Order: sequence, then C-alpha cells, then structure tokens
Amino acid sequence: MPNIGPVAFSVRYEGEEHHFDLSDLPCQRLVRHLAGRVAAVAGEDAVQRSPRTTEHTIKHVRTFVEFIARVESDAEDFDLDDLTPELLEAFELHLLRQYGDDSPTPYGRMIDIVRLLREIGEEQEDVFDAEMQARLGFTTLRAKMVSKPLDAYPMPIFEAMQAAALADVRAIRDRILEGERLARTGQDPALAGWQQPENALHHIASKGPLTTADRHLPQMHRWLQFLGGIRALNSRLFLAPADLLPFLVLLICQTGLEPECVKQLDADCLVNPARGFVSVAYVKKRAHGWSHKTMRISDGGALHYPGGVLKLALRLTQSARDLTGSRCLWLHARYCGIEESFSTRRQLMFVMEAWMRRHGIDTMPDRGGVPARLDLRRLRKTYKSRRYVQSAGVLDDFAEGHSKHVAAGHYADIEAHRELHEEAVEQGLRQALDVALAPPVVLGEDGVRFDDGPEELEPEEVRAALSGHSDVWLASCKSFYASPYAIKKGAGCPVAVWGCLECPNAVFTTRHLPSLLSFLAFTEQQRDELPAAEWKARYGLAWERIVTGIRPKFAREQIRTAIAIAEAGGPHLTLPAQFLELIT
Repeated sequence: MPNIGPVAFSVRYEGEEHHFDLSDLPCQRLVRHLAGRVAAVAGEDAVQRSPRTTEHTIKHVRTFVEFIARVESDAEDFDLDDLTPELLEAFELHLLRQYGDDSPTPYGRMIDIVRLLREIGEEQEDVFDAEMQARLGFTTLRAKMVSKPLDAYPMPIFEAMQAAALADVRAIRDRILEGERLARTGQDPALAGWQQPENALHHIASKGPLTTADRHLPQMHRWLQFLGGIRALNSRLFLAPADLLPFLVLLICQTGLEPECVKQLDADCLVNPARGFVSVAYVKKRAHGWSHKTMRISDGGALHYPGGVLKLALRLTQSARDLTGSRCLWLHARYCGIEESFSTRRQLMFVMEAWMRRHGIDTMPDRGGVPARLDLRRLRKTYKSRRYVQSAGVLDDFAEGHSKHVAAGHYADIEAHRELHEEAVEQGLRQALDVALAPPVVLGEDGVRFDDGPEELEPEEVRAALSGHSDVWLASCKSFYASPYAIKKGAGCPVAVWGCLECPNAVFTTRHLPSLLSFLAFTEQQRDELPAAEWKARYGLAWERIVTGIRPKFAREQIRTAIAIAEAGGPHLTLPAQFLELIT
C-alpha cells in the first residue's frame, strides 16, 4: 500500500500567498481528493476568489472528514470509493442534530461537500457507483436552505455614522490642504535643516513620504520625534490608513454602493457630468467574473454630494498617483512608502472598532439592544431600506441595480421593515373592509340623511325608522326577516345585538344615541378587562363603527343630550340583560 504524504496547498489571492494545511486530518486518502478539488476552484482567476471563501470550504471539509473518521473503523485506508449515500445522509442528520432544523449551517456545509464530490465524480468517471452518483444529483434530504437577510441599522445609528464620517472627511481635507500650504513655504531640509516642520513637508512633497530608511538622513533622526514622527509627517500630505474608513462610510451612506465596489474605484471613475449629476463607473464581482456598471449620483461643490466627496478624494490622493503612476483612487502612505489601499481584507478591521469608540457610536443600542458594531454591508442595507421606505415599497422605484426578486428578498424582506409591512397589511385590510362594508345609515329627527352612503332609503323605510316600530335596541331595522346573515330566507336575524352596527339593514337615529353611547362605554370598560386580541376580535369593529361612522354624524348638542339621558337611565335601561350580567 503506497504511503500518502501530508496534504497542504497554497493559493495566491490579490498578490498574496495563502497556505492551507490539512495534514492533521484523518482519512488522508479522502482528504487528498477533496483538497485537490478545493485548490482547483480557488485563486484570483478561479471560482473562489477570496481567501475567506476558501477558508469556509476547508472548514466544511474538516467537519466532514472528522465525522467519517468517527463512524468508520478503518479511517486510515478510507477513500472516495468507500463513500455511500448512507454516509452522506448520516452526516446530514448529524449536522441537523448539532445545529437544529432552523439553522443555515447544515445546508451550507452539505452544499459544499456535495458540490466537491460531484465535481470529483465528473473528473473521475468511475470513482462512484451508480447509487452514489444518483445521490450526488441533489444536495440534501432534510436540511433546508435558511436565508436570513442582513438587517438594516436603526436610522439614528446610520445617521450618526454618516455624520461622524462627514466630520472626519472634513478634518482630513483641512489637514492635508494645510500641510500642502506649509510645504510650499518650506526649503530643502538638507540646507535649511529639519527643525522646521515646513522644511520636512517640503522634502516629503518633492521626494515622497518618509520611510524607515529615511531615519538615517543627516540630522533628521535628531528632529524626527520633535516633529511628531514619520506617520504624523506623512499624514499631513497623504492619506493615512485610518483615513480610508471615513471616506468609505460616507460614500456608502450617500450612494448605497457595495463596499467592495467603492474599494475598487479607479482614478477615472467619474464620467459624463451634466446638470448637477455625474456617473461613477465601477466594477462588481460576480460568480462568472467582473461586471462593469455605472451609477448616476448627485454632484456639487459640497461634501453632502457624493460626487463632491469623490472629487475631494481624487484631489487628496493625486500627489500619491503622481509619485507612483497608479490608476487607483485609493492610495495611502505607510512606513514603506505609498501603497494601493485595500490590498488585504483585514486592513480596515483594526480601525473600525477604534473609529466607533472615538465617536461614541459603539454605545448606541442596535436592534435587540446589543451595542452597535460597524458593518459596511449593513450601511448599504440601511441606505436601501431608506430608499424602500421613500418609494413606499414600490419595487419598480426601489430595485435600482437589482432584479425585483433580489430587491424583495434581500433588501425589502428584512426585520427593519416588519412594522412597515404589518401596517401596510392592516391598511390594506381596512381598505378592503371599507369597500365590503357600507358606511352606517344615519338619519336626523326630520328624516334627513346625515351620512354619505350611496344607498337610497324608500319613504316608508324612513317613516319606519323614525317611528320606532322596527327598533332592535341599537338601531332601526329595515327588514328583520330579510337579514343578510340569516341561513334560511324569511328567518329572523341571528346575529348578536351589536351586529346591527355592521348590517346594511340598520338605520341609526337620535333615538338610538343613548343606547349606542352606553354600548360604547361598555366596550371601553371591556377593553380594560379583556386581552387586547380578544377585545379586538369581539368589539373592535363595532367600537370603530360607532366612533368613526355614527357618532361624528350627530351634532355636539345631540351627543351631550344623549349622554345625559343614558346616564340618567343607567345601564339597566340602556343595555340588554346579557351585558348587565357582565358588569354586575
């Protein structure tokens, strides 16, 4: 049996080598196949173009292999052809027991493992039997894809971040412009000495940023600490690494661009200026490669215009481009000289927490009451959320840069919009109810209609309502034996005594006001005694019909008189016996 050496491989991302070591895993024969497939799809020009994605896949491979080693007795010789559908199913059930049915983890890990095995099977046609090939045709048996879109920030946090970033960008602008002014007044420090800051800045402006190698310049080391050090001097003419975050935050808050797109902007990104707007050209990473896109943004001579912010960034980084010949928009100075910004993904991680703490935003409560943390993706989500609210949820107006399906699933259906959606549903149901339920018919003492209902009353119906001969406690009934709620034609009305408030046969006059107002008082008393949901189901519509559809139709004097009559008679004269049992 040939020996299998340690499994490890390296992948280059953005010019940097990343090493992945799986030599500590059991089942090295199986690991070699899986690791070889991961290495084939990872890299700058491959499917997995970020180290984070590959790290996640390697983590899933580790989980799978460690599970195989626990359930198989001969792990040392375990290979691809030993895999069975039953093992995949057991692994899936293991993940479900560990993480639960509502977790996205089981499906996420299964999809990676099945995809790798499927691709191996396509390369090595005879490695799996027919049963295993059929099993690799689908991802899971029970685990389901659970998607929980990233939520938006509460608006006070979003506005605080935008205000803090704007203040920082202004300070950066003032710092560099003042440094350039001082540099123009300085002289060559080799002749005039390093003790004056303007001379040091004159040297940086003409030669480039100071580096650790410049510490050995004649006389410089004597004055360097006095002038604030290399980092402080360079930051007076060039962007410092910490300056990048405020620009990113501000631009995402103003435009809603993806963080990665803002980071990849070139110096020639602004095109086609006209009528207070300019287009920003950017590239967006897709599964199949890079997609070139443009976005129209407002432009002006102030920093609340995103076009103005980009032009300021171009101006503040121009000297760095002149020194390096780079086409990138974002350049900053470090101890080793000018660097293209965002060359590594961890570059901002070290300044985010400090930035939030410096502005006091880390103490603001996020959703769920937890302290706020900066996530650039959530800034974009909040920008989209604000657009969604402004467009009143109309996807045609909101789905900028997305299909309607993506806009609805990823940016509209989030926790921040739950209250908005529930309110919209309630308003829609109310509108439907208003259409289905005609307004109450209200008559004055002389038979004049007080309501705006479309249905005309026959003269005999008006006379009957005013006479009181057809009264049914809260109203006068046009036809007690022609109820819309009766099961059989000709049967008496079967609804509760307050059902008249929803019935098209009901006619309300001043004679019914004392009973109506007594019933209203009764329902409000019940509101204090019943659970809210039960009260709303039992009395909510009746209460609203009185408050919004009947009582406002009567004059204030008529209502005062009816209240006095109701109070004089007491509930025993104005309420039916079934209510008296509840309040006595």
